[in-house]
Amino acid sequence: MTESSTGVVVHLDEGEPAKHASVLRNLGNLLDTLGPQTRVELVVHGAGIDLLLEGSPHSEDVRGLQDRGLTVDACGNTLSSANIARERLLPGAVVVPSGVAHLVIRQREGWAYVRP
Repeated sequence: MTESSTGVVVHLDEGEPAKHASVLRNLGNLLDTLGPQTRVELVVHGAGIDLLLEGSPHSEDVRGLQDRGLTVDACGNTLSSANIARERLLPGAVVVPSGVAHLVIRQREGWAYVRP
């Protein structure tokens, strides 16, 4: 099977560590079930941005999922409004101008949208 140009985009805007753990489990399950031919992307904005900061309780889990092919997007608007320097993000995190707009773009491109 060839890699598709579409995939699954997962939306996280909540700051609770228990929610982060749940979303990361869902992402692992998606990667397990759909396989490497399916692109999976996590878009984080608002209070969810804590997940992507160095020192997050789940930083190793995020890195492990990135190693398995997960793309992680951080909202540039959130970073600006919260005065968070890009250097504080986990390695490999991609900054998109607007997390919400990125979700809309992905859906227009035909990606499946999940908000666990």
